[in-house]
Amino acid sequence: MPLGLPSVTLKTSVPPLELSLDITPRGRLDVIDVRAQAAATYGDVFEQYNRCLYCSLHTTAGYLPQSFATRLGTGPHGVRPYIDLFTTVFPEGAGYQHDDLDRRTELTAEQRPIEPTNADSHLAFIGSGLRACVSYVMRRQGPVSFIDLDGVNAGKPRRRMTTLVGYDHEVEVAKTTLHVPVSRTHPVDAVNLKDSRLGLYAQLDALIEKHGVEKGRVRLSLGSGEQFASLTVNEYETLLMRYDLAEVLRNPLRFAAQKARHAWDDPRAVPSKAFDYAKYDLVRAVNRLVDTLGLAESAIERVLSKALAVPASRFLRMKRSVDLLVSDTNARGRGAVVEGTYQTPIMVQWRRA
Repeated sequence: MPLGLPSVTLKTSVPPLELSLDITPRGRLDVIDVRAQAAATYGDVFEQYNRCLYCSLHTTAGYLPQSFATRLGTGPHGVRPYIDLFTTVFPEGAGYQHDDLDRRTELTAEQRPIEPTNADSHLAFIGSGLRACVSYVMRRQGPVSFIDLDGVNAGKPRRRMTTLVGYDHEVEVAKTTLHVPVSRTHPVDAVNLKDSRLGLYAQLDALIEKHGVEKGRVRLSLGSGEQFASLTVNEYETLLMRYDLAEVLRNPLRFAAQKARHAWDDPRAVPSKAFDYAKYDLVRAVNRLVDTLGLAESAIERVLSKALAVPASRFLRMKRSVDLLVSDTNARGRGAVVEGTYQTPIMVQWRRA
């Protein structure tokens, strides 16, 4: 499967400015205006630039693209109803394989007791189209929302960090194509694009060094002919990718229905009835979103029918491209892809190649 990989460097009349912010979530689900926090911390240093890259180093906290965030409205009151739609579809504690910590072989004995059970947050991140790295036009007023889906663990706020890079314009310096082998027998598959056998990161390192990129971004995008695949940046954990995400792609309401059955605490609960309750919860979440957007009643019906009837690949905001930050922060003058500990670019397919 071809994957186009343009690497982009930033050329500006004013040198790019890179700064980091520490963020303290106020709850498990929180929406923080990073633009306002940056101004309070550093002054208006980013307002002199045409654009700003906002990059999260986390797999359960990120940003929405500017155009889509603008459609939702300004601030948490616009974003929250949209995110609530996906926290309804992926409720906390709904029997996710990823949350069965005893089966997580990558965890050490010390990590297992403190590891958060947050499969719902990973799936909501992927499904809602949150991104690890976005570019915003600075002349457009309004907040830039850092959306945290798992901001508290064991009653304590988690430490979050985001990177901002102000710049005026960017120039594409290289483009290449990577062929990604995918399963021909399994209709649902997730491919770790950081796998050394693919050679992607070796290519990126070579291109970054060849063109002397110190500040920039890499864009990974699907080939134009690819219809049944998407890209995301998240944690590539076997149980999450092979089981939980696969279940979602087969049936988006599977975990919402599972949560409904648990809520009844009745082993005789009828699965079909659970799906009815899951749909009812989804109806309420969709209605809250539509009320926020100010859509007409006919639009409510259209949104709801789409949410309940179309395949997961259309209900979920699956992405055709993702961006990765390139920076020389760790080695001055030597750019490299910057990622959080668990961040991995992942290609998901939901139909046989």
